[in-house]
Amino acid sequence: MTDNTVLALVGSLRNGSTNRQLAEAAAHLAPNNSQVVIFEGLADIPFYNDDIDVPGSVPAAAQRLRDAALDADALLLLTPEHNGTIPAVLKNAIDWLSRPFGEGAVKAKPAAVIGTAYGQYGGVWAHDDARKSLKIAGANVVEEAKLSVPGSLVRFAEQHPKDDSEVSAQISEVLETLLGAVNEKVAA
Repeated sequence: MTDNTVLALVGSLRNGSTNRQLAEAAAHLAPNNSQVVIFEGLADIPFYNDDIDVPGSVPAAAQRLRDAALDADALLLLTPEHNGTIPAVLKNAIDWLSRPFGEGAVKAKPAAVIGTAYGQYGGVWAHDDARKSLKIAGANVVEEAKLSVPGSLVRFAEQHPKDDSEVSAQISEVLETLLGAVNEKVAA
């Protein structure tokens, strides 16, 4: 039986994405009594628009995202850095999850942001921007749960992140910290 579910949202739509591989590693490394579920379908969600966010007629792809987030105990966002910030697809997902304002699917939900990027800092600007957006959307961002892996294309050229002992240990630590926040929320 699984006690805690972490919903993973991957900000890269690219085949062979190293951030997708990080999400796969997180799913593989999920502690006992938990699971990491990678959401499929971010590319299908229309850009957020109040005119189409109408109760009873929310686009199906956006509703699937909201339902998945509501069913999850925590969120794990995995993002590369696009032009110094988060990819539009991930920002769009946060926008959909933030509504209805003050009552969105991420309200008070523990969340963490990790990722990898080609550059020497591993996408920290994008990770910081994602955390900022999640906070504004109402999520409980777990600041201690961080991981920015630099040099992604070289580091993971011949090895999946789950087979990299250093990265695996760091992902496991992020998951333990995030799930600890879930358990604190339940105990409160």
